[in-house]
Amino acid sequence: MAERAIGRSDRRTGTLPTLLADRLRGIRDVVEVLDRSAELFAYESDGLTLERGAPLCVAFPTTTEALSAVVRACNDAGVPFVPRGTGTGLSGGATPVTGGVLIECSRMNRILEIDATNRTATVQPGLVNEHLSAAVRPLGLYYAPDPSSQSACTIGGNVAENSGGAHCLKYGFTSTHVLELLVVLADGEAVRLDRDGALDLAGAFVGSEGTLGIATEVVVRVVPRPQRVETLLAAFSSTDAAGEVVSAIIGAGIVPAAVEMMDQLTIQAAEDAVHAGLPRDAGAVLLVELDGPSVEVELTCRRVQDLCTAGGAAEVRVAADDAERAALWHGRKAAFAAMGRVSPDYYVQDGVVPRTRLPQTLRRIEQLSAQYGLRVGNVFHAGDGNLHPLVLYDAAVEGEAERAEQLAAEILDACVEAGGSLTGEHGIGVDKVCSMPWMFSEADLAAMDRLRRAFDPDGLCNPGKLLPTPRLCGEVPGPYRRHPLEREGVAERF
Repeated sequence: MAERAIGRSDRRTGTLPTLLADRLRGIRDVVEVLDRSAELFAYESDGLTLERGAPLCVAFPTTTEALSAVVRACNDAGVPFVPRGTGTGLSGGATPVTGGVLIECSRMNRILEIDATNRTATVQPGLVNEHLSAAVRPLGLYYAPDPSSQSACTIGGNVAENSGGAHCLKYGFTSTHVLELLVVLADGEAVRLDRDGALDLAGAFVGSEGTLGIATEVVVRVVPRPQRVETLLAAFSSTDAAGEVVSAIIGAGIVPAAVEMMDQLTIQAAEDAVHAGLPRDAGAVLLVELDGPSVEVELTCRRVQDLCTAGGAAEVRVAADDAERAALWHGRKAAFAAMGRVSPDYYVQDGVVPRTRLPQTLRRIEQLSAQYGLRVGNVFHAGDGNLHPLVLYDAAVEGEAERAEQLAAEILDACVEAGGSLTGEHGIGVDKVCSMPWMFSEADLAAMDRLRRAFDPDGLCNPGKLLPTPRLCGEVPGPYRRHPLEREGVAERF
């Protein structure tokens, strides 16, 4: 507790917290530095509230130069630092290091340039995702990656986690849309990374979860708004039936903009919360969106309706207008928050399985739910097999939080065993760092660590995230097992 008390509230002249905070306050374009206990409380975690840290202080730079100066000050003091946007992340990637500096990038929220001719935009990392689409809408453009938290999450956070969203099935994850980055490295140097040349350094940076540096400018691709959009809702008796139809749609050569699934628990919670018009008695629903040239959309929409009906859908409904389409999407995107009506606490997991393994993986989750005596709601990006199980628990009941974490870990294990991966878009962070050896060999992890140390030799930039260490995970992390795709001869390591 001594470290926590000093880091958060000691104001005695000459202590490291005071000296460093005062130095940060003297940096031009650092508009605020917080270092009092009451001020820091809100910054102890990101969206993963089970993991917390006590930062020494929180600094708010507004320019690349200011952020570079903050990082140099941390280096001079030998203090680790963690970048943060708006704290919506769900894997603990922005959890502060106790005794370290939290660099809050939310004030770096400007659009620096929009180039409509080349369909690019240059933005600061604190720009809210949805605000970029709003800015380019009058030009007939939009920014495609759309995490469910897009009304709050930032472009910088999306870059750090390689975020996706409902429409990444057709349009790809954040990495697909990032063209160039201005990055402050761990020693404070600012460098430009692009996608050209022998090494795709910008590609390596996207998804590195803040461990290679901090992006201060991001050049992204913006795309034309489609000529026509159709959104349809199909209701099924079970997630099994809905999952089979997902495979049938993709197997028919149709690539929708989005295919989302909700089970009965999440349908009822979302409907109670926002009254989106979801069928409360359905065992599962699919929300399928098709976009593109008008003639193509008309034909594929008809084909998807036929596939849903053939797959046993009790109801297939096409949104009549923009208002109904918006209501359906509101119901889907409100699902996470709506679970607060069902349970006092919940744990959001994020894993990926092949589309063809959706039915059996969902059955396995149901078995684990019964085994642990905890309910699990499922709402996820079915089109690319990106599951988001919501493990419901009550932290006030002794042992339930620990059981929820254990259940969530077993769900991840089931995803890997089904031929999938540990994360689709939420990242590894601190939440899944000790699970990395389930999927990656010692040599794999060593290669990742060499890349990390090339960018950050002293390990000051967001330490304790992404890669397991003995300190974090015990002297012997979980054993590596050959991935199912390797066992089946479909893939190999090199």
